[in-house]
Amino acid sequence: MGKIAPFYIFFGLLATPVFASEMVFGFKNPTFSGDGYSSHMLTIENEEFSRRKAREAEKKAAEEAAKSAAGNTNLNKFLNNLESRIYAQLSLQLSNVMFADGATTGTMQFEGSTISWLKDSVAQTVTLTIIDVSGNRTDVTVPIGSFKF
Repeated sequence: MGKIAPFYIFFGLLATPVFASEMVFGFKNPTFSGDGYSSHMLTIENEEFSRRKAREAEKKAAEEAAKSAAGNTNLNKFLNNLESRIYAQLSLQLSNVMFADGATTGTMQFEGSTISWLKDSVAQTVTLTIIDVSGNRTDVTVPIGSFKF
């Protein structure tokens, strides 16, 4: 029986069914086959759009970084600091005149804007009126009596 067993195994393997189908060639790329072509083109368009937007964002960021670096020089820092101090000094002088005893009204022209003030002794207020270059009007009323130090 030892010699017959391999014989049965051999014929047993030959008797198993074999399944096959027809081989059909088809392109995987939708450009050639046409299947899913619109989705394929939409995907390509979205990738191109994303890359274009990324390049524009990088370019804009680089321009802003260069502009920021140019404005961050020691000379620009000095000029900004000086300008701030000059404006602070002008506003200090204007507020000193507005709240000084004896003065009741005043007007000042500053960079195209008109700044005027009126002190009302009865209501104990100072009204500051600012009219900018575009004609926009801003009124600020400050009580006098509550600011005594």
